Amino acid sequence: MYGLGNALVDFEHLVDDGFLHRQGLAKGHMTLVEGERMAALTAALESERVPRRLTMSGGSAANTVFAVRGFGGSGCYACRVGDDEFGARFLGDFDVAGIATSGRREGGPSGRCLTLVTADAERTMATCLGISAELAPEDVDVGALAGATYLYVEGYLAAAPGARAAAVLAREAAMEAGGRASLSLADPAMVEGCRDGLVEMLGNGVQQLFCNEEEALGWARTDRLDLAVTELLDIAPCVHVTVGARGSLAATKSARRMAPGYPCVAVDTTGAGDIFAGACLHALIGGAEPAQAARFANYAAAGLVARHGARLPRTEDYAALRQRFVP
Repeated sequence: MYGLGNALVDFEHLVDDGFLHRQGLAKGHMTLVEGERMAALTAALESERVPRRLTMSGGSAANTVFAVRGFGGSGCYACRVGDDEFGARFLGDFDVAGIATSGRREGGPSGRCLTLVTADAERTMATCLGISAELAPEDVDVGALAGATYLYVEGYLAAAPGARAAAVLAREAAMEAGGRASLSLADPAMVEGCRDGLVEMLGNGVQQLFCNEEEALGWARTDRLDLAVTELLDIAPCVHVTVGARGSLAATKSARRMAPGYPCVAVDTTGAGDIFAGACLHALIGGAEPAQAARFANYAAAGLVARHGARLPRTEDYAALRQRFVP
């Protein structure tokens, strides 16, 4: 699989709702911030003595590619990082996992994300893209993309003109080479604030679309999921909509089937949609039907949210999770 997205280093903190309110952050959503705002948020965490839970390389599509690799597939990731310790951390993690990367490493700070997790396991993110905001078409390795079964693009790229252009190039190149293009709507904030950018990235459509229930309803501007799915099926012949602990809906033109969720004690929902997409794509590449793929993806997401972090630490952890799954 070939992934295209932001390269971030995640800093996770456990906070209460009061901290989010004081800082003006919309709970459960991602907010793009500039460097000055990121510094202020970091200072607020330090002044309130909020301990850092973990530090890990991340980014939505990066987490998805990491999952595909861990479940036994191969992957390449196009991104842009800074020539700093965080960029080195990101590239080093992917090198250890056996995931090739394309794109530039140059001056400017690497992207960072503050992931703020509350007691109800909900995650709220403040993201400073740094040099990742300059992702551009020249960061896409068209040769590597031509050999991929699937292209996966994160909807967060809709926020930057160069990244949108890279996504359009990648989608067109993937389809020209006979591959399948997939995209996630990423976050309700992207659907609300960057809809035109998402439309540009989607072009005449993709083969696979991922979103959660809130994103689907926001896209269709309705409160009925059935109507939202009908509209999304005009964009992609296969749509997967996650509905939290209830599981997910796998929809095609001919069938709509609910795949139930798996019981778990959730402590951190960060990255749940990312591993869902990775598990689903891995299963689809292996020949699974959409509803079958959704069952494995639900199981993978349940395994992730029962621990802290946007992804599992090692590729071996994904392999172990896959081995425990009973179809």
